[in-house]
Amino acid sequence: MQVNKELDTRGLNCPLPILKAKKALTDMLSGQLLKVVATDAGSVRDFQAFAKQTGNELVEQQTVGADFIHILRRR
Repeated sequence: MQVNKELDTRGLNCPLPILKAKKALTDMLSGQLLKVVATDAGSVRDFQAFAKQTGNELVEQQTVGADFIHILRRR
């Protein structure tokens, strides 16, 4: 999977990971992939809701150690 941009939001709590992702997505082209690494456990459901509300595709979510990784495809 070719990620076009990566955001490190470790240590930030809701809603900052979502806000930073939203800002990053506005600078990306349709179809490009954004990877967001967060440590906030609430980010899992937050990114699911964010994808539904914005129409961006939540391609993948995984947990690696203390990190929650979210991959979004720009609509």
